[in-house]
Amino acid sequence: MPELLIAGARIVDPFRGADEMADVLVARGRVAQVGKDIPREGREVVEASGLVLSPGFLELHAHLREPGGEDAETLETGLKAALRGGYTAVCCMPNTRPPLDNAAIASSIAARARALGLADLYVVGCVTRGREGRELAEMALMNVCEANVRAFSDDGGAMEDAGVMRLALQYASAFGGLIISHPEDTKLSRGGQINEGEVSTALGLRGIPASAEEVMVARDILLAEETGCRLHLAHLSTARSAAMVREAKARGVRVTAEVTPHHLTLNEKDMKGYDTSFKMNPPLRTAADVAALREALRDGTIDAVATDHAPHRREDKEREFDYAPFGVVGMESAFPVLYLELVESGEVTLMRLLEALTRGPAEVLGLSPQEYGGGVREGARADLVLLDLEEEWTMDATRFASRGRNCPFHGRKVKGRVVYTIKNGRVVHAHEGGRG
Repeated sequence: MPELLIAGARIVDPFRGADEMADVLVARGRVAQVGKDIPREGREVVEASGLVLSPGFLELHAHLREPGGEDAETLETGLKAALRGGYTAVCCMPNTRPPLDNAAIASSIAARARALGLADLYVVGCVTRGREGRELAEMALMNVCEANVRAFSDDGGAMEDAGVMRLALQYASAFGGLIISHPEDTKLSRGGQINEGEVSTALGLRGIPASAEEVMVARDILLAEETGCRLHLAHLSTARSAAMVREAKARGVRVTAEVTPHHLTLNEKDMKGYDTSFKMNPPLRTAADVAALREALRDGTIDAVATDHAPHRREDKEREFDYAPFGVVGMESAFPVLYLELVESGEVTLMRLLEALTRGPAEVLGLSPQEYGGGVREGARADLVLLDLEEEWTMDATRFASRGRNCPFHGRKVKGRVVYTIKNGRVVHAHEGGRG
């Protein structure tokens, strides 16, 4: 593979806190040199003047549907979607058919992803057998198997039994595992379709109260504090949830949290009638909740942005609103939506946004620099993304690499484009329109 020279980029590297203009030479899959006026002769050159170079993004929360749901998404289509969105590593959630609840199936999925040679895949294993919430899965065996599973979740369903959740935290703490909580009390949310409030009343849809999330956030924080286990709270959607995480961190609880692009940029009033592309769990909340989540992202209460990428077959999403499944796709739309809504508006710095897409997720998972690129620095693995911050365009979900088309940002004007994604020193995605 010839050496690759990325010439004249603006490097924004959250791992080093660097924002600088430089050339980057890539050789043998690693960053060989960062500096000025690196010679071009005999090298493949990417002209990056006017572009931002960042470490590749890490997706903490994606539903890739394989095995058992390949009609909605496959590892291949999902990982190709990731690369188009700037993600060089993806965590796949375990609510597949069968669930990822044992070492054999976790290892087989990891091996299949390696054979594809696309983005890195981190397998998230089940907390309980069959995701049934009753008996713990073989977490320790998954941790030491070929897949090296380090995070566990029954996401797609909630851990209703507090005793089982406490036992899971105790067990995982023994080998340094991470428990990812889907915070939902289904006794409160049962039958709900959208946020409980003004819009649910107007549309005649049963609502999901904010308390359905918040009581479980409170419970799991208390259990994490008691057991000392690392806890990660998925897809927070309310102001009170964010406040509880902030307070827990202040008293030393080992808790981290993520928020999705849709919960940062949309609220319940953005729903277009009964369009099921706006049906997700947790639901879109109020404008006040969105403002509180943005503040939590700014001040570091929220550690990472994760898309909760959840593709569905078109015929399933086109059912009546009550019967359509929850979930939206997000990896290919995340950066341009977040850049326009948060950075261009001045609410969040570019450095902070990129941190929440790179360093933040890596720290949540406990990845070492050897496991994940670790920044744009000499010796680091060359997993990189080049971004055009000036390009304005219209989101078109029909052109996604993902099989999912259920995107709430379809048809929306956005700004910022993933122009190149580089994995192990090789250009694996180049925007077909060039630089716009």
